[in-house]
Amino acid sequence: MELFTKVVEVGSFTKAADTLQISRPQVTLAIKDLENAVGARLLHRTTRKVTLTAEGEAFYERAKEILVGVADATSMFGRLGDPVRGRLRINLPSVLGQLPFLNALATFSEKYPEVEIALGISDRFIDLVAEGVDCALRIGDLASSSLIGRQVGSVKMVSCAAPKYLGKFGEPLKIEDLARHRVVQFLSGGSRRALPWCFLVDGAEQTYTGKGSLSVNEANAYVHAAVAGFGLIQAPGFMVEQQLKDGSLVQVLEPYRPKPMPVSLVYPSRSHVAPQVTAFADWLQAQLPLIRPKWVLKAK
Repeated sequence: MELFTKVVEVGSFTKAADTLQISRPQVTLAIKDLENAVGARLLHRTTRKVTLTAEGEAFYERAKEILVGVADATSMFGRLGDPVRGRLRINLPSVLGQLPFLNALATFSEKYPEVEIALGISDRFIDLVAEGVDCALRIGDLASSSLIGRQVGSVKMVSCAAPKYLGKFGEPLKIEDLARHRVVQFLSGGSRRALPWCFLVDGAEQTYTGKGSLSVNEANAYVHAAVAGFGLIQAPGFMVEQQLKDGSLVQVLEPYRPKPMPVSLVYPSRSHVAPQVTAFADWLQAQLPLIRPKWVLKAK
């Protein structure tokens, strides 16, 4: 049943095998045995995709309910004090996959030594189900999806630019001044569109999408482009903390700084959440504001 539901969720025998770290023939044989056992064809197979039959749709819904019940039953006593153990697959944006966060993550490993962490660092959109990721940390408002999101903090945002850029184009003093400035655009991992900026003007939020001199899809490149003088950027404060300290970037439009942006841990929507995911979420909510206390606020 677990193999079957995974094939359905990722839409491929090969992807299911990769996610579960077994061979494709094992998946094929297991599905064949399952169909023989239930006496019905559950999946339509083509060279391009796998889809459910009518019988498969009914069986899939029932199988999910059964697997949740099995997971709850087999873990009910472990919740009472057994060590948290197992593999924990986490995805982080590159701005968080830096030394301060990794130093803190070491304390999680010390607290839960039987949890094996598989850490992925990427600014592209991650399909948690298809790629077998247990949870992902995301900065910003969450798009509507089937994922569960738990806010673990929020980050202060800053707008800034390199001194050499400001020396050439001048410093913007109000939002209207941005019309004569260039910005570095950060492309969304999901839509590939430039993310809009946000400002607080007289207590009201105002979005802005400027004329881009350069577009990037990776956080470090975003900061480096600003330092190189390509234009203004708006970023989480901890992302440019060092550059603000050494003067390679200068903060602008501080009176219009937007509200702190939420930081959320997202994971697939299911009734049963693995104990290691719950442990990581609890730890993260407590520890994230301590990693960058100047820039990260506690979740409300």
